[in-house]
Amino acid sequence: MEQLVALAASLAGRVYPPGAPYPVEREKVREFARAVGELHPLCHDPEAARAAGHPDVLAPPTFLCAPAHRAADRAVFDPEVGLDYDRVVHRDQRFVLHRPVHAGDRLLLTVHIDAVRSVAGTDVLELRTEVSAADGGTPVATVFMSLAARAA
Repeated sequence: MEQLVALAASLAGRVYPPGAPYPVEREKVREFARAVGELHPLCHDPEAARAAGHPDVLAPPTFLCAPAHRAADRAVFDPEVGLDYDRVVHRDQRFVLHRPVHAGDRLLLTVHIDAVRSVAGTDVLELRTEVSAADGGTPVATVFMSLAARAA
């Protein structure tokens, strides 16, 4: 029988620097908006977005879940973390936006392991992804994600 090794609390504080910038593409924003049922013209029509003072179409607030999950893979699949992904469930996610995300943005995502704890025999990995603009490093958002690794 497979033995599940608990995640080490000492992982807290580990930081995964950004990889290549994530390009926010207009069609990806439109696709995501359609997928979540966001029909507002600001998320689909560049002219409407510009008329409202935006540089291009506006991404829905939860658009960042895709690049944040991709960035979090660096921690989730880090062999030193030792997370058994076959036993992982997404527990929680929240977004703190510092400014809107628009098509044309290029984003850098830095992943932090904020905490590792055990809840009722389940390992919980708390991740924070700091999203910044690649052209100057200004903060764009903070994405918090919690993953639970179920016991065998």
